Amino acid sequence: MKRDSGLVFHAFLMFGDACAILLSFLVGYLIRTHLDQRPFYFDADPWQFVFSMILMIPIFLVILAAFGLYRKSVILSNSRWQEIGRLFLASVVGMMAIITVDFFFNLDLFPVRIMALYAVASCFIMLTLFRGTIRLGRSFALKHNRKAALRVVIIGNSKNTEYLADYIAAYPESGFRLAGIVAGARHIPKDLRRKQYSSLKEALRKTRADVIFQTDDRRTEYVYRQAVEHHLLYYFVPSTAAITAQMGELELVGSTPAILVKVTPLAGGARFAKRCGDIIFGGLILLVAAIPMGIIWLIEKCANPHAPAFYSETRLSRYNRRFKIYKFRTMKPEYNGLSPEDAFTKMGKPHLIKKYRAGGDMIPNDPRISKLGKFLRATSLDELPQLLNVVKGDISLVGPRALVPGELHHYGDRSLLLSVKSGLTGLAQVSGRRDISFEERRALDLYYIQNWSIWLDLRIIFRTIGAVILCKGAK
Repeated sequence: MKRDSGLVFHAFLMFGDACAILLSFLVGYLIRTHLDQRPFYFDADPWQFVFSMILMIPIFLVILAAFGLYRKSVILSNSRWQEIGRLFLASVVGMMAIITVDFFFNLDLFPVRIMALYAVASCFIMLTLFRGTIRLGRSFALKHNRKAALRVVIIGNSKNTEYLADYIAAYPESGFRLAGIVAGARHIPKDLRRKQYSSLKEALRKTRADVIFQTDDRRTEYVYRQAVEHHLLYYFVPSTAAITAQMGELELVGSTPAILVKVTPLAGGARFAKRCGDIIFGGLILLVAAIPMGIIWLIEKCANPHAPAFYSETRLSRYNRRFKIYKFRTMKPEYNGLSPEDAFTKMGKPHLIKKYRAGGDMIPNDPRISKLGKFLRATSLDELPQLLNVVKGDISLVGPRALVPGELHHYGDRSLLLSVKSGLTGLAQVSGRRDISFEERRALDLYYIQNWSIWLDLRIIFRTIGAVILCKGAK
């Protein structure tokens, strides 16, 4: 989805949780050292204690996520008791996890154990208060800033069209803003008929919608395809007889049940968590790789002082966004930046063009590649500069292959492929890299997009390490 207000809300929520956890540790420390009248036998240094606890916050956030406290169905539920109960359990389990880490690694986080008891009580209170405040802030922003809400187009001749339109128009704090309706006049509230459009294409063109709600079962494949091609959220509102837990992620929009059909699980909180992981781990890997990158740069400049050591190329990422991808130059200087057709023609070997394309954009002993370039490609060291793209947010550590704009006509499912960020590595790369066909690479990329999970990312990262060490599939 091009615009995701849920992503911003999840970011604020996670930051608020981190602040609440840290503050609760400090409160527990201050209660023991200032309010508890019993003597203590340790150096009272609250800032050293807080710094130590900052390192424990990620453990607590993972436990909050494990208790489902970043799921939309929990954090936006009309009933607060479900969330409060989970917050209490997560506070207890989180503190137990930190005590366990403290015990096994002998970190001496808590000078006295009673601090943990004080901290777990204050943690539950702080989390509840911080989350309530952030939720109130969200409601205020949605009421007073129309741009903060997602623009909705409703399509379908159904009574649910009228119910949804009335609810969305009356409750801006729902996070939705009615932009258009594609339905017969009798299914549209009289005061909202000015938002009527004759076709879905017209509505999408004129409203810049973020979400499609379909309230009947006519042309569902066409409507869903439009949502995919425009990178929009798609909700299907089932009839009463069709509602079942197995059909998808069921949400209540007012009193209307709607099934959210996701192009990819990588949305909302998952998307935010993945971006945090890219920044943290991408940044750490970039620091470790800085020295070998410097050595490669020096070798490149010594070999060809007047040729650039780096190579950049325009690629496509999420939502068809163009960006410059960075690599170490592996081509001979005279062919750098040329298309394969131009390069083979320039060297007087145009017959290699057909062989190159027939081989899936690869030929053995490519004459354009330098001796150093062959080594860099075989070891994947030419990809190291892409860590800059990861930290910048152009790509992710893991994702489908970044497409060259000219390749789009080869992809029938290009809208799906462009629904997530491209990756430095991916399922296709670790499944054989250049040893598998174009169709197989595309199928693996689509599988990744539609079946993303954090565990799949971790598996791909570990397989990437093995593929690089063994030079598996490298050309």
